[in-house]
Amino acid sequence: MKRVVVLADFHCGHVVGLTPPQHNERSERTKASAAVRSVYWDWFAGELKSLGPIDLLIANGDLIDGKGEKSGGTEQLTADREVQAEMAADVIKFCKPRNVTITYGTSYHTGRDEDWEKVVADEVGARKIGSHDYIEIAGLVFDTKHHIGGSQIPHGRYTAIARERLWNQLWAERGDYPKADVIIRSHVHYFAFAGGPGWLGIVTPALQGAGSKYGTRIPSGVVDFGFLSFEVRSREDYQWRVHLLEPKSMSQAAVRI
Repeated sequence: MKRVVVLADFHCGHVVGLTPPQHNERSERTKASAAVRSVYWDWFAGELKSLGPIDLLIANGDLIDGKGEKSGGTEQLTADREVQAEMAADVIKFCKPRNVTITYGTSYHTGRDEDWEKVVADEVGARKIGSHDYIEIAGLVFDTKHHIGGSQIPHGRYTAIARERLWNQLWAERGDYPKADVIIRSHVHYFAFAGGPGWLGIVTPALQGAGSKYGTRIPSGVVDFGFLSFEVRSREDYQWRVHLLEPKSMSQAAVRI
C-alpha cells in the first residue's frame, strides 16, 4: 500500500495561513491572531501524525501568500517572501514524505516575475514541480493542477471538476496526455468531489483559514480547511478520505441590539 497526501493553499505569510509554531509570533500586530493559527496548526499536525508514513506528498499550489497588495499588506504575518518560502518548506518537512511533487499556484501569491514555489521545491528536494502534472503511483494516475473555476452557487461547484475530467479525456484521446484516474484541483478554498466508473475528481479544501478581507467581503460561500489522503494498492483498489476541520474559534454569533 502507498500513502498519498494532498495539501494545497497553505498561504504561508497570511495571518490565517498555515503557520509552523516557530513562525507563529513574528510581531505585536499579529499576536492577536496567534491563537487561531495555533488551532489550525495543532489540528493539522495531529491529523498527519495519525496517518503514518507518507510515500508521496502533493503540494498543489499557493504555498505562500505573497505581498498582499490587495489589502495593502495589512493581512500579512510577514510580507517577506523568502521567509514565506521558508515557512512553506517547514510545513512540507514536518510531513516527512518520501517523495514530494509541487504544483505552481497563482502568480498574485507566488510571484508575477519569479516563482517562489521553485525555492520551496529546491529546499525540500521535490521530485517535480510543474503547472499541470500527471503522477502515477501504484498504477493510479493523478492529474494535478492548482487552478479551477469557482461557483457562487452550491450545486454549481461540481460542474467545474466534471469539466476538467472531460478535458482530460479529450486530451488523452489525442494522445497528448495520460488518461487520469484521479483529478485534483484546488484554488477555491472549498471541498467538492464528483465521479463515476473509472474516475474521481476532487476540489481540495485549503490550509488557509477563514478571515481574509477579500474572502469575507466579496464572495459568498464557505471555507473548508483541511487536506486529502489516499491509500493506494492498485489502480482498481484505493481508498481516500478528506480531513476537515470546523474550528469553533472562528464561529460568530449574531450581534444583539
